[in-house]
Amino acid sequence: MNRRTRTRVARAAFFAVDMVSWFAVMLFAAWLRYEFDFAQMGWGRLLLFGLVAAALQAVLGLISGIYRGRHVYGTFDEVKSLTYIVVLVGLITTVLMLVMSDIFNMPRSTGIIATPMALICMLGVRYLYRLAIERRRKPGRRAKATIVYGAGYLGETVIRRMQTDADSEYRPVALLDDDPQLSNLEIRGVRVMGGFREMADVMERTGARELVLAIGRADSTLVREISDAAKETGLHMRVLPLMDQIMAGHTKLSDLRDISIEDLIGRNPVDTEVESIADYIAGKRVLVTGAGGSIGSELCRQISKWAPSELIMVDRDETGLQEAQLGVVGHGLLHTRDVVLADIREPEALRKIFRDRKPQVVYHAAALKHLPMLEQYPEEAWKTNVLGSLNVLNAARDVEVETFINISTDKAANPTSVLGHSKRVAEKLTAWVAQETGRPYLSVRFGNVIGSRGSMLPTFRSLIEKGGPVTVTHPDVTRYFMTIPEACQLVVQAGAIGAPAEVLILDMGEPVKILDIAERMIEMSGKDIEISFTGLREGEKLHEELVGLGEGDERPYHPKISHAHVHTLSPIDMDKDVWLERCGKADEELGV
Repeated sequence: MNRRTRTRVARAAFFAVDMVSWFAVMLFAAWLRYEFDFAQMGWGRLLLFGLVAAALQAVLGLISGIYRGRHVYGTFDEVKSLTYIVVLVGLITTVLMLVMSDIFNMPRSTGIIATPMALICMLGVRYLYRLAIERRRKPGRRAKATIVYGAGYLGETVIRRMQTDADSEYRPVALLDDDPQLSNLEIRGVRVMGGFREMADVMERTGARELVLAIGRADSTLVREISDAAKETGLHMRVLPLMDQIMAGHTKLSDLRDISIEDLIGRNPVDTEVESIADYIAGKRVLVTGAGGSIGSELCRQISKWAPSELIMVDRDETGLQEAQLGVVGHGLLHTRDVVLADIREPEALRKIFRDRKPQVVYHAAALKHLPMLEQYPEEAWKTNVLGSLNVLNAARDVEVETFINISTDKAANPTSVLGHSKRVAEKLTAWVAQETGRPYLSVRFGNVIGSRGSMLPTFRSLIEKGGPVTVTHPDVTRYFMTIPEACQLVVQAGAIGAPAEVLILDMGEPVKILDIAERMIEMSGKDIEISFTGLREGEKLHEELVGLGEGDERPYHPKISHAHVHTLSPIDMDKDVWLERCGKADEELGV
C-alpha cells in the first residue's frame, strides 16, 4: 500500500470512527440516565438523536477540513479543531433536545454527558494511530546513541526529528541542560540527566558517542567550553544551523555537521531586533555602494526583505555585482536597472546616478580594507576611502538623501594605520555633512567579519591545505569578530536608532587570540603544521579598540550597541600632503 492509499484509508477510518463514536456514547449516556435499564430506553428516538449528532459532526468536519487532510493526524492543531467541532455538536444537539422535546423525548443531560465521552473516543483513536506511525518511523539499530545538549525548543525539535525519521543516524538517549528548573524534564521519553559537569558520567551511563548542540543562541564562549569538554570525554560533537533556519523549516537532520572554527569564534549572536525598526526602508529607494563585496552583498539581501520600492546596487566589480544580483533576485543576467557599474572615485558618474535614481536611503560599503596593502599604497586609501566617501556624501547631499550610513571599522578608533586614518576621516566627513544637513548621516563601526573576502580564516585554511606554516603576527595579538549577517543587521538598525553625526558600535564580547584560532584550526585539520610568528606589521595594533578616546559610550536604545561621537571635518580643511606625511601617527597629531 503506497502513501497516498494509506492516507485515504486513514481519512475514511477516522470519519467512520467519529460517526460510530457519537452513536456509541449516546447509547451509553442514555443507559446511564435510565439507571442501567435498557427496557426504558426509546431506541428509535435514541437512534435518531445519534444520527443527528453524527450528521452534524460529518458536516462540520468536512467544512473545517479535518476529514480532507487539513491537519496531520494526532497533532495539536487537529486536537484543537476536533475539540471545537465536538463541543459545537454537543451544544447543538442539547439545544435541539430542549426545543424539540416532543421528538427527542430523552433526558436533557444525555448530550452533555455524551460530548466529552465522544471527544475522548475520537482523540484516543488518533493518539493510538500516531503512536503506531512513530513506532514504525523510529531509527534502526544502526543509529548512534546521541546526547542532546539543550532541553529547550530546539532540543525538543531535534529529538522529535531523530525519533520520527527511520533513516536517522542518531538515536537520542539523554538530554543535558544547565538550567536547574529542567532537571526533572523528560521530552518524548528522553530525560535530562544533568548539565555540563555530568557530561562524562552521562556518556558512560548511556554509551553515547555523539553530542548534538541544540542551543539556538549559544555564543562562541559556550561553544568552545562544550567542545573542549566533549573532546576530553571522547564525544564527537555536532552542531545545528542557526535558529532562524530551523524555525523556517529549511533544515533537516542531515544538516547536522561537525563543529567549525566559525562556531568557536563567531557564534556570538546579538539580537539587534532589526525587524521592529526597519520600517524606514519599506517603500523607499535604497542605494548600496560596494554592493559586490561580502558586506555589501549580504546587506542587499537583508534590505530586500523590507520591501524597498527600489534597490540600487553599485560597484565597480562586475563579477561581484552578478553574485549580489543572484543573491537578491535569483538571477545574474546583469541587464536590469538594479545593478549599476560605477566607481566611487568618479564624482561626475556618481552625481549622474544619484540625480537619475534619486535614492532616499544610502549605505556606503565601498572601501579598500587590507591594512598592510594600504600601508604600502596610502594614496590609494586617500583616493577611495577619503575622496571616494566624500564623492558619495556630496552626491547624497545634492539629492537630499534622507538617511546615510557609512560603514567603518574598529581600526578608526585611535587609528595607527593608513586604513584606520582613512576610515576615521570618512567618519568625520559623514559627521560634517550630518551637521550641515541636520539629517541622520552616521557611521557604523565593527571588527573583523568572519567569512568576508580576504579575511583571516580563509587565509589560514589555505595555508593549512598547502601544508603550512601558518603565519601569525604575534603570539598575544587579539581581534574582535562578528558574522556577516550580524554586521549587516547592525548597519540596518543604525538607520533607525542613530542620530546625526554619531558612530554606532556593536558590543562583540571579548576579543579572541589569533594564536588560539590558528592552533584550533590546525588541530581540527588533523595535520602537523608549524606556526610561524612574523611580527606586527607597520600600523598594526596588538589589541584593537572599539571606542576611541573622548568619543563616549552611550547606549540609549540597546544594551549591546554603543553610540559614540566624532569630531566633524569640513572638506576645505582636508590636506592630502599633511595626511600622507603623518599617516600612522596618533589621530590627534593628524590635524584632521
